[in-house]
Formats: sequence, C-alpha cells, structure tokens
Amino acid sequence: MSCSDEHVSHLTQDNLIQISPAVKSRLQKAKYGVYNHSAVELCHWTKKSFANAGNCYKHKFYGISTHRCMEMTPTAMNCENRCVYCWRPTEFYDTLQMPPELVDEPDVIVEHLMAERKKLINGFYGHEKNDRKKLDESLFPAHYAISLSGEPTMYPKLPQLIKYLRRLPATKSIFLVTNGQEPEMLQRLADEDSLPTQIYLSTNASNKKMFYLVNRPRHRDAWERWWKSLRFLSTANTRTVLRMTIIRQYNDAMKFVDEFAEMMQQGNPHFIELKSYMHIGMSTQRLEAENMLEMKEIRSFSEQMCSKLQGYSIMDESEISRIVVLQNLRRYTDRWIKEYLINA
Repeated sequence: MSCSDEHVSHLTQDNLIQISPAVKSRLQKAKYGVYNHSAVELCHWTKKSFANAGNCYKHKFYGISTHRCMEMTPTAMNCENRCVYCWRPTEFYDTLQMPPELVDEPDVIVEHLMAERKKLINGFYGHEKNDRKKLDESLFPAHYAISLSGEPTMYPKLPQLIKYLRRLPATKSIFLVTNGQEPEMLQRLADEDSLPTQIYLSTNASNKKMFYLVNRPRHRDAWERWWKSLRFLSTANTRTVLRMTIIRQYNDAMKFVDEFAEMMQQGNPHFIELKSYMHIGMSTQRLEAENMLEMKEIRSFSEQMCSKLQGYSIMDESEISRIVVLQNLRRYTDRWIKEYLINA
C-alpha cells in the first residue's frame, strides 16, 4: 500500500493482515489488547463488576456473568459500515477484504487475545476495592461477546472460531453481533453447525433512505444484504435478537413505529432490544448529546411497539443503559442462558 501508516489501518506483513502501528498504538492507549487483526477489551461493566459495583444489562436480561465475559473481535478494523452512532473508531476502517490465507487461525487469535486480556486484568489486582475471587474467575471466560469493533462476520474463519470457543472447558455461551452485511456467512454458521448461542442483528432503519443515513454502508446493495440477514434470523435454529439504537433526528422511532413493527414482525426474533444512542466514544465527534433519548421516551416507544407487534410483551429494562427488551411469546425461549445450550 502506498499510503502512510497514519492513514492505513491494515498492512499486509509476513503474509498476515495486521493493524498498522499507528492505529495499534491508539487502540492500546485506549486500553485495547491487540494482536494482528484482532482485539480484546475490558468493557466499562466488566471493570465495575470487579468491584461489585454493577453488572451489564446482559446479566440482568439473560444471566450472563459480567466479570467472566470476554468481549473480543477477529476484525478490529474491518467493517462494511460507518455507522453514525458507533462509538468505535470507524474513521480508521479501510478495507472490505479479508482473504482466508491472510488471517490468523482461530486458536492463534484466542491464545493471544487471552494473553492480552490477562495483562489488562492484572492491573486490577492492585486495587483493594476489587474482588480478588472475581478477578481470578475472570481469567477463565464463561461468555464470549464477538462484537467489540468492526464486523465479525467478515472474518472468513468465523465458523471455526465459534467451534473452537465452544470446546473450551469454561464456555457457557457465545454471542455474535452483526450488521447484517454478510448473510452468506450467517448461512455458513448454520450449514457448518457453528451457530452461536445468540445472534444480534443491528436494526436501526425502517426504510432504505434511513438505512443509508444511519449506517453509512460501503456496499451498494447494503439494504438488500441486510434483509437477507433478517430473513435468515426469522428461522435460525438459535436465539435471535434485533437490537435497535434510536437516535433523535435520524431514526426518530415514534414517527416510523408502524414500519419498524412490520419489519420486526418479519424478523420474528426471540427478543427485541430498544436502546437509546449513547453519547460516548468516537460517536461524540459525529453526534450531539441531544441525539440521545430519555428513558421515558424509550419506554413510550416500547409500549407503542408492543401495541403494533403480535405476540410480544415487555420483558425487562435497564434504566442506566436506557434500554427496554421485548420478548416473543410465540417463538418462546427462556430468557436465561443455560450451559446446555452451548455444550449439549
């Protein structure tokens, strides 16, 4: 590549895709652990859980152990979208290509990210407020959130990665978050018996114009790709979630509640998460604090959605995260994650 490291987030070196030194340095300063094209981080809630000061809404909604959750990605700087609300460094995303011969093997990724994560955790042992037992347990993740940055379905060996994580003795669950731009990969997960415990599909637009405004996709057929992913989720043999980030003045939900309800009905997910945009991270350079919704507005929209959808009810909420979750009573599954779902 002819561009300088300051502007290119990936380099091909030793026949492997790598994040450039300049971007890697920025990520490390932000407390990411980085290895080639993959990354890991301790999220805000994991750090709070070490001190028994709170848990992520995934714990409240689904029973996920916050301190034993490993948030990671095999595609730290690869994504097809440049979502306006994303709090990750989308400005550094620069490629849509991840040839299989240029990526790390799943076991190599997990081995190195585990080591990077351990380095991040070690720094918390020096604080008396932190629970040492929880810190010790956190070194053996029970839950994997494949979501941290970029788009994980771009990683060509994702089925093998999920199978590898499944086989680890401590694993109880795996969540995958996708923007829906790689429906063929989702189908591969099903065909290769490598579906995660739960798939999240970002659902932030009820029509094509809104989709391009909010998600700023690179693919010309991005809307059609997303619909293929939605149809896949409607019959997928695993837990499914449509997660909607609501942004004032972009996808003002109350104006389009009928469109969203019709779309979500077709997706037929087990759960629908309705969440306000949060003014944090890199998104603060693109949006304003006024773009966030108040919790009362999220509740109101959730009630409207329930009135339009058939067979859904409000299951729970997290006020601090400004999120309400709906549950599908027709395509019912227990909200609580059980170990047998992944290790059966």
